Amino acid sequence: MKALLLDLDGTIVDSDPVHVAVFIDLLAEFGHDISAEHYFTALHGRQNVAIFSELLPNEDPQAMSERKEAMYRERLDQVAPIAGLPDLLARARARGVKLGVVTNAPRANADAVLAAFGMSDTFDTIVIGEECARGKPDPLPYATGLANLGADPAHSFAVEDSPAGIRSAVAAGLYTFGMRSSLTAEKLLAAGAHDTITDFNARAIHTRLDRLTGATV
Repeated sequence: MKALLLDLDGTIVDSDPVHVAVFIDLLAEFGHDISAEHYFTALHGRQNVAIFSELLPNEDPQAMSERKEAMYRERLDQVAPIAGLPDLLARARARGVKLGVVTNAPRANADAVLAAFGMSDTFDTIVIGEECARGKPDPLPYATGLANLGADPAHSFAVEDSPAGIRSAVAAGLYTFGMRSSLTAEKLLAAGAHDTITDFNARAIHTRLDRLTGATV
């Protein structure tokens, strides 16, 4: 079985600017003045509980995580899908490729985002990092996605936008594209990505799908 596994934030949707704004607003209440640069250097792709445990040791990290994500969901009108996704998913589905989402976002976010863009029934599995024993950058979330789909990592691939996610996917044995939604190609490649794309219209990802399924353009 073949599979295409996608991260959610920064990959399926261009949501990083909204997450940055929410973190800045929320942490400012506790005296932390962070910048977008600091977010992408130190926080991007990590699980919220770990972030809040580190930055706000006197607060309940789970409660802070839930508050932060509720603030994000209130701003979904500022989020847009990455260009070219529907066509890629339709081509993959038509060729028998299973589809999955693997994310460190909470399930409420995944459900809300996918519903907002008409994709609630698009994916065959949705793996939530905090529901696994270990989240990204551990390979377990992607290994779980592959297991759920009965897919072989050697005949599957992933798309990720964060170093933590890239490390997770690569460690699970997946050829991994880095999505340049927020980070440069150099940073994504340094994290282990095999190639990078700007959106799902990129020739490289369609070529990968063609080779995987034995199809021609």
